[in-house]
Order: sequence, then structure tokens, then C-alpha cells
Amino acid sequence: MLQTAGCGFGYLALQAICAEQAKAAEQSPVAAGSPSTSGGALAPRTPHHRPRAKRVIMLFMHGGVSHVDSFDYKPQLAKHDGKDIPLKLPNNLSKGIKKTVMGPQWKFKQRSESGLWISDLFPHIAQHADDLCVINSMHTKGQSHGQAVMMLHTGSDNLVRPSVGSWVNYGLGTPNSDLPGFVSLTPPRGHGGPRNYGAAFLPAAYQGTPIGHSGENASKAQIRYLTNDSVTPDAQRDQLDLLQAMNRDHLQRAGSAQGDPQIEGVIESYELAFRMQAEAPKVLDIDGETKATNDLYGIGVQPTDNFGRLCLMARRLSESGVRFVQVSTPYKWDQHGGLKKGHERNAAEVDRPIAGLLTDLQSRGMLDDTLVIFATEFGRTPVIEGSTGRDHNPQGFSIWLAGAGTKGGFQYGATDEFGYYAVQNKVHMHDLHATVLHMLGLDHERLTYRYAGRDFRLTDVYGRVVSELYA
Repeated sequence: MLQTAGCGFGYLALQAICAEQAKAAEQSPVAAGSPSTSGGALAPRTPHHRPRAKRVIMLFMHGGVSHVDSFDYKPQLAKHDGKDIPLKLPNNLSKGIKKTVMGPQWKFKQRSESGLWISDLFPHIAQHADDLCVINSMHTKGQSHGQAVMMLHTGSDNLVRPSVGSWVNYGLGTPNSDLPGFVSLTPPRGHGGPRNYGAAFLPAAYQGTPIGHSGENASKAQIRYLTNDSVTPDAQRDQLDLLQAMNRDHLQRAGSAQGDPQIEGVIESYELAFRMQAEAPKVLDIDGETKATNDLYGIGVQPTDNFGRLCLMARRLSESGVRFVQVSTPYKWDQHGGLKKGHERNAAEVDRPIAGLLTDLQSRGMLDDTLVIFATEFGRTPVIEGSTGRDHNPQGFSIWLAGAGTKGGFQYGATDEFGYYAVQNKVHMHDLHATVLHMLGLDHERLTYRYAGRDFRLTDVYGRVVSELYA
């Protein structure tokens, strides 16, 4: 009896120790699957909690979409059109700004069964109103594009920090070892440039793989140096083995018991690049898609061909195991003048492809576990700039989410009656990042990386999970 009882107590103690070890490993994804383990830097890792989303597609509208002309219906704007706005304006506006209200340039309607208010600027996206979770109370730091774009992509308006996709790549790894975990399609060249998909102080393996650049036609956007027709694969493997032997010798000379994450990241990146030669060309080649699919995305016709190709590539990459895909427009939504003409042209290029992406994901059963984010760095003012434009407005604007268990046909938060300031259920960019990570199964307070003597995280010391967005 004593022997049985003694062994029983020992079992309980062992169980407690194992539980503590598992908890400690879970607290840091890198501890569970760091570059120094046999799985490699990009090996899939266990999330902190059960995820709602397996992957993310982020659609970035570069320049600042006017929320009061698209997803934030403000009847007072039409009533006060041409009159002075009865609000105190911020001190950091452009010189050409007036206090004169400019009414909505497109008619708003209640859409689908949910009755979500969406303007005629995006008629195809409006058909998916019941899938959209619109946040009308976004606010951010940064009156300039550079600041606000960096806030959206890295959580910092001035310091060099890892991008959102790199944090996700670091926290979860990739389910497809032959493709990167993070891809950025035609990323911006300015307003942060490579930092918008960069890994900063995270190991190099976690940075995004850019395909093309802003302004480049999607039909020509490729991963640079993906193939080498002058050298056989066997010869390339021999060359890489020699190079990696030197890299590993350099790693050994570093002399750290924990290894060197940067050198290990380079080694992992070289190996991934070699494996990608066989897998990536097939994924990026959309020529084999059916006519019905091309029509859905608006491929083959203008003005939707270019962005349609990008959205279709995003779906194919996501379907093949890429964890985080960014799709960017050129820097073209910044209408300080000629807003109606400019926004109308820009929306005509992206509206049908984005709606096609949502339809395609839904038909394949992927929208259930794919988080789609429609984002812009800030909104635009309800008051007029010059005679036909609107200035930057980081004080209040809109983005929307779709899929992965978000509430469809739902509007969260609000700006004031003119759409200038976020006033109800305000959502900061740090809150958005915390929420996106949480939907992927990552606790934004536990997803940290030690650098320069302290633990860094995407949300710095801020951020709350906006659980009200979940169905």
C-alpha cells in the first residue's frame, strides 16, 4: 500500500513538472521551435491558444481612403455641405484646409440583410456586406503617410521594428517548408519601403518575401533570382552546401551557447530559397486558372486586370500554406484635390477583385479560417482642402475585416456626427494588431523577442484584444 501510494505521489509530481515545462515552452514560440532546434526557424509552432484564423490576407490601400465617402455614413455631412463645421480642428492640418464641410461624394445605401451602410464607391464589395465587420472608430499615430504606414505595418511610427507579418511568421512558422511564411505582393517603395515587410531585429528568416514592387505590373511581378537556367539543380546544391559549410563554421566561431539568431536566419533563408525554386513558380503561375475564375477577379479586362492578378495570387499563396500575405496598391489614394475623380478611378481598379477574392475564398471553404483585412493608413477629413480634396485624418477612420469567425454585417465603434474623431469604442492600431494576433492564436503580450536588453513585442506596452468583433 505504501509502495503504491508513494509511486502515485511521484506520478502526480512528475505530471506537475511536465505541465510547468509545457507552459514555459508555450509562453515563447521561439522556445518551442527556435532556429537552433531540429525543426528550423520556420517550422510550424503551437499557438498560445486555439486560433480562429489559420492565415491572413491584408489588402493595403496606400494613400488614405476616405471613410466618410465609403464605409462611415454621416448624414450630417450632407446637411452641412458648404457650411463651417461646428468642431475644433486639429492643429496639424495642411495650409489649404478650410473649416468648410464637404458632403459625401457618393450615395450611401443599406446593404444586404444586415443593412450595413456602404456607399456606391464600392458596389461589388457592398454585395458582401453580410461578411464584413467594419470598424468605424480606428485612430492612429502619425499625420504624415510615412508615420501612419509604419504604424499599420510595424506598430511604430518612427523606430525600426519588425512588421506584422514577420511577427506572425516568428510566432507560428509556416506549414509549407517549400514556401515562405510571409509574402508581400507589390509592396510600397516609399513610406518605410522594405521596413513594411522587414524583420528588423528578428532573425532574417522571418522577413517577408517581396514579389514585385509598387507600381510594377502584376503580370511582371516575380521573385527575383528564383531560377538559374545556367546551372543544374545538383550543381546549385553543391554550391549551396559549400556556402552553408562556411556559414556554419562562422556560426560555430560566434561562440554563443544559444547560437546566433541572425546567422541561423541566413542559413535558413538560403535553404528556403533553394527549395522555393521547385514550388513557387507553380503557385505564382495563374495561367492555368479557369475563365470563370479570371472573370470573377476581373482578369483580362481593364481597369481590374492588375489588382485582380494580385488578389488571385494571394488566394493561391494562402491556399498553398503561406501564413501572411500582403497585397498593396500603389500610393494613389491621397486625394488632396480631385477626390471624386481619383477615388472613383482607384475603387474601379480594386472593387471587383476584392469582391472576387471574398467569393472565391467562400466557395473553397477558406473564408472560415482566413482573416481578410481591408486597411488604409488613415482616413480623410470631412472638411474640404482646396476646392475638391480632403486632407489626412488619423483621428478617426474605417477599416474592415472578413472571415475567420468575425461578425459579418457588423459595425463596431463610431466617429462623431461629422466623421472627424473616433469617439465610441475607439480602436487604436495597437488594438488592431493585438486582435489580429489573438485570432491567429497568439497572445500579443507573450509574443516577445529579446533584443538590446529587453523584451520587445508588436504592440509595445499597449493594445487590447477587441473581442466584440468575434461572432
